Amino acid sequence: MRVVVAGGHGQIALLLERLLVERGDEAVGLVRNSDHLSDLEQVGAQGVVLDLETATVEELAGILESSDAVVFAAGAGPGSGPERKEAVDRAGAVLLAEAAERAGVRRYVLVSSMGTDRVDEDSDDVMAVYLRAKAAADADLRSRDLDTTIVKPGRLTDSEGTGEVLAAPDAEYGEIPRADVAATLLAILHTPGTIGKQFSLVTGDTRIEDALLSL
Repeated sequence: MRVVVAGGHGQIALLLERLLVERGDEAVGLVRNSDHLSDLEQVGAQGVVLDLETATVEELAGILESSDAVVFAAGAGPGSGPERKEAVDRAGAVLLAEAAERAGVRRYVLVSSMGTDRVDEDSDDVMAVYLRAKAAADADLRSRDLDTTIVKPGRLTDSEGTGEVLAAPDAEYGEIPRADVAATLLAILHTPGTIGKQFSLVTGDTRIEDALLSL
């Protein structure tokens, strides 16, 4: 399986790319900065320099050709302002969907966030702007004729992964290690039953594979 990961130098993305390569898949990470290519090489992934904020659909579609799936794991980052939340967290996800359609890549896994179902529409707080951008990206993806899965992790930590999660549409807010998010994304890509699913993801007591099968 050839998987293109948008936001390829992010912490979850690098973990996912390593897991893909270890499984025997081909991982391609999109990065803005050419200095990050060596980090992708270290995990066995191919890096492609492309800025989601300036790229055209045609440029991105050309990279996606012959791929089996795309994963949107990009984000403007905690120190960014409202404009970049809109440009990356919403518009970047939409651009990837449009390019996937153009390239004939049906499988799309979107890393969203818990809290998008209770957004304050009037707040100028950066977190509210972020959640609105994520909610808009979720809605756009649901409207498309693609084989989609929308994953909404809780608060991310750098703790060691446990391999056990709670995956449910109505999960209460909680934490989850980035390592377990990456492992869940890998399992999603190889679990056809997750197509069309949207769920929250936090630490739990069920093996990842079993949690996905119970959705």
